[in-house]
Amino acid sequence: MRLLVLLAVLALAVTGCSGSDAARPGVLSAGLREPATLLPADVADSAGRLVTGALWTPLADYDAATGKLTPRAAESIESTDRVHWTVKLRPAAFHDGTPVTAQSYVDTWRAIAASRWAAAPVLTKLLRAREITASTPDTISLVLDRPSGQVPALLSAPGLVPLPASVLASHDWKGFAAAPVGNGPYRLDGAWRPGSGGTLKRVGSGQAEEIELRVGDPTAQYDAVKAGTLDLATEVPGEKHDAMHDDFDDGHHATWALPRAGYLAFPVANPRFADATVRHGFALGVDRAALEAGPLAHQVDPAKALLPPADAPGERSGTCRPCSFDAAAGKALLQQAAFPGGATVYFGPSTEAWTRTLVVGLHKSLDVSVTAQPLSGPPDGPSTLDVSLATASPYELLSTLATESGYTDEVFGQNLALADAAATPEESGELYRLAENQLLRDLPVAPLWSGHGHAVWSSRVHDVLTTPFAGPVLAGIGVS
Repeated sequence: MRLLVLLAVLALAVTGCSGSDAARPGVLSAGLREPATLLPADVADSAGRLVTGALWTPLADYDAATGKLTPRAAESIESTDRVHWTVKLRPAAFHDGTPVTAQSYVDTWRAIAASRWAAAPVLTKLLRAREITASTPDTISLVLDRPSGQVPALLSAPGLVPLPASVLASHDWKGFAAAPVGNGPYRLDGAWRPGSGGTLKRVGSGQAEEIELRVGDPTAQYDAVKAGTLDLATEVPGEKHDAMHDDFDDGHHATWALPRAGYLAFPVANPRFADATVRHGFALGVDRAALEAGPLAHQVDPAKALLPPADAPGERSGTCRPCSFDAAAGKALLQQAAFPGGATVYFGPSTEAWTRTLVVGLHKSLDVSVTAQPLSGPPDGPSTLDVSLATASPYELLSTLATESGYTDEVFGQNLALADAAATPEESGELYRLAENQLLRDLPVAPLWSGHGHAVWSSRVHDVLTTPFAGPVLAGIGVS
């Protein structure tokens, strides 16, 4: 009997789930991986975004139902000249009871800009404000270094949420990440328990009274939802990808675009890759489906455009020829350009596994010698990129891709600047498409894949909506 009890306890420890807890009225149990951090300005992983998305309310975000940018903590974000911007705040308080003021944002953004956190480039490279002040307790005033219509999109970045005065004074970022205090619809009840999880208590407009976040193995969590001992699994492992559609009804699983994409960047200043014909030849030699089904384990989609769906300005139209796999055409282009043969593809720590598969495929399809090597200095051959986005503005990604490849073009730069300065989303979207099309023509980078997330949930769960940055929106999920 003792052995059976011990085995049962061990089983619960492995799955992080229990049958009785899953059915508590008003309580949602959700499985996730261990977040890398719960300091919102430094979050770059899906699990961290899931948790901080419930603990904080951003100034604005993209409505999960309509896809339109919608003010949240802000009452309005306005400008008459796109240089001077005014953000009016709704009344709000942190979970410790202190008020959220304009100064909270000013001081938080000053700390972020001075850091190396993931959100820092949003302020220093994208927003580029010459002056940010709290003109009144509920008004943030910004003066930019140039006209920009992208400010509402940039301020919707989940990393730009406010921090309470206590941590801004102490600078105890590690301690704060262990017991974060936000301004969102849920507060963390006690400290986060690494390897175990935490409990969220409703303090705002969330549907569930309580959310139990359970850290564990995605495969075990998937099986627990199927068995009815967990309400929601926020990740579906590759080996369960095909079974998901049979194991769960259409209304009980979802796939959504993530702000993440993979590319092959070419050193355009290197004479061997200066000819766009060569770059197109390599792009056509990539079997993206093999990457998706192999080392990327069904967690991505083969690229169909330069911009991933999470970052695309409006509806996509047309085809992406460099996104196709056409070994014969790729080989012919290299022959046409008299490519001398032989190339090294460089990789960083996050891209090694799929780069090695990519290299084997290129060697086979293009019949040229291709090897893989860790990146340790300026590359003399293509390099793989795994890009995680901090905002939903295409400016961030397009400028990053041009920088990574060393691509400079006057028309491209003008279109990017005009898109940034455009007065309306429609106008900026058209200009971003022009810039995107130019990159697809000149191809300093070849799009390979875009990330997506999966979730499955039990029959007692309803109203599951997802967004690229939050994944399943925990505050909107109901349990019966």
